[in-house]
Parts: sequence; structure tokens; C-alpha cells
Amino acid sequence: MLEKVKGNLIVSCQALPDEPLHSSYIMSKMALAAMEGGAKGIRANSKEDIIEIKKAVNLPVVGIVKRDYEDSPVFITATHKEIDELIDSGCEMIALDATTRKRPDNIELADLVKYTREKNSDIQLMADIATLEDAVQAEQLGFDCISTTLHGYTEETEGKKLFHDDFKFLKDVLEKVNIPVIAEGNVITPEMYKRCMELGAYSSVVGGAITRPRDITKRFAGMME
Repeated sequence: MLEKVKGNLIVSCQALPDEPLHSSYIMSKMALAAMEGGAKGIRANSKEDIIEIKKAVNLPVVGIVKRDYEDSPVFITATHKEIDELIDSGCEMIALDATTRKRPDNIELADLVKYTREKNSDIQLMADIATLEDAVQAEQLGFDCISTTLHGYTEETEGKKLFHDDFKFLKDVLEKVNIPVIAEGNVITPEMYKRCMELGAYSSVVGGAITRPRDITKRFAGMME
């Protein structure tokens, strides 16, 4: 998948159960609209959504499964169960929470990487990271690429934004590792996307700014409050 998205846009097509567009059919149409708009890859949540998306577009898919566990804050592709679902979905890449946080049932991230490679060696692995420590660990574990997805969304990085100080965190990650780095997280304008690519990002994932009309509407409506 990586060679197909190099220098290009990946669009995240997701809608959680509490969102109006929560529907595998609707997400497949979101993916079709993204493809027609020029996206070269899709990021999607759940086996069901990915299967429908693949009926609608011929783009490679980064698959995740978001699921909450009581004993861990990790919810993006957290256990073997989610890995199995994503392998069955036919996605080309699987993204996992690759932070150093405790996982459900104390599962080790290294074990999940090994498990995935053994189950299907053709599927590439994306590490969703929050810190530089996460990035270094991901490269050591053999991930194919790194995404800045969780920067600002963990206890350690809460309140931080990828775009602070001209994308300083992205710059730091690019300097620290040698595998492809994908910019993701609050990339909400074409100018921000362009800047990420200028700085050396391999690709960039844009989601809410394109595929979440409720959140887009809130930004507009909020300007008059």
C-alpha cells in the first residue's frame, strides 16, 4: 500500500455509533467521493465498513477497529480479536495503537506485530503514535510506517496539537526514525496538508475536515457564538 499513497492523500472515512452518518453503506459512499476527489487511500474503522468500502472503490485501505476495554485506555486495534477481524476484511494495511500504554489483558505490542506477520505477511502495519518514544519503539518492532494519529490524545500529550510550532512534533519524528512517517491529527485545511508534505511527510491522513459534516458545521456555527 505504501507505494500507492506516497506523496498523496489518505482520507479517513469513519462515523462512530453516536454520529448521524454511522453506516457502512454511507462510509462506502464517502470513500467513493474521496476517491473521485483525488484521494489515493482510505482509512476506515471496522470489518463491516471496510468490506463495503472495498465494493465501492479500488483504493488501498488502512483498517482499524475501535473498541473500548475496561482495563486499558488503548482502543485502536487493541487485541488479537481486532487483528483477526481486519485480516478478514481484506484491508491492505492495519493500524494499531503503538503507544507504550498498557494494553488489554497486558498484551504486548510486539506480540501483536508478530501475530499479524504470521497470519498474513502481505498486510502492512501502521503504528499510531503519540510520542517520540512510541515512534522509536515502532521502528524497532518492525512497523512499516508511523502515523502521528494519537499525538494530543493520550494522557501524556493531552492538549498538544500536531500543528503547534509549525508541526514541530512531525519534524521531530521525521528526524528520529527512518521508516515512512504519515501526518495525521487535526490536519484540517489544504494549507496544513501541503505544509506536512513540504516538511517530508510520506503521506497525510485527513478525516474530520472532509468526512464529518457535523463537526465541520460546528466549526462554522461556533464562529458566531
